[in-house]
Amino acid sequence: MIDELQEDGAVETAAPPVSRMVVATMALLGLLIAVYTLMFKLGLVGTLACGTGGCETVQTSPWATQLGVPVPVWGVIGYGAMLVVAMLSLQAFAEAKWVSMMLLAGGTIAFGFSLYLSYLEANVINAWCRWCIGSAVVATIMFLAVLPEIGRLRKRV
Repeated sequence: MIDELQEDGAVETAAPPVSRMVVATMALLGLLIAVYTLMFKLGLVGTLACGTGGCETVQTSPWATQLGVPVPVWGVIGYGAMLVVAMLSLQAFAEAKWVSMMLLAGGTIAFGFSLYLSYLEANVINAWCRWCIGSAVVATIMFLAVLPEIGRLRKRV
């Protein structure tokens, strides 16, 4: 964060960028979605609140596991990491170059993975999960919110 010295000698701290607050909010929302779908995968909830039946079709398909790990676990890890980095970016490490790099990389990976999973739903599984669509929307908003990090990185070079 940028501190500004006022005429009276007090230090005023600039507010964190709104885009980073959006990233933190979206990461929290994505984390909640991932935890809910993981609870289903682990058998902790009977059926997913979906309304169409497509959620269970998607969640029980062979593509619900990537690299031997259930997709919701990837979501918990990814969204959890983004939440931690976004929270750090709002306070202690606001000016750190690695924060911008991590936000940009994480947002891009989340968006790309969501595109891949949406492709599978549409063209391979032939079923749509509302929770997966919600996660894809969250990842898209998060990706758009991390794009200003490119400018922040350029300023620090």
